[in-house]
Amino acid sequence: MSDGRIDRGRVWKLLGAPTDQVGSVNDPRTQEENGVVYNEKWIYRPDHGEASERVVYWNRYDFLGVFRVAADGAATREALPGD
Repeated sequence: MSDGRIDRGRVWKLLGAPTDQVGSVNDPRTQEENGVVYNEKWIYRPDHGEASERVVYWNRYDFLGVFRVAADGAATREALPGD
């Protein structure tokens, strides 16, 4: 997007297709996790020796953040690769 916001297409291009998804862009129900209220979560399961999964939170079309989540549930906010 020209205003500098992070959109779904950009995240898809940077991270690829998620391994799993919870909720959807049109799901009116919200959940809270890691201090983020969201209605859609993209999950990237670990591979190639990574020890943690990556999750991306959305509220409709608004990007809310990326977190690394360790096996013990500890979550750390991170920047998108390339940012």
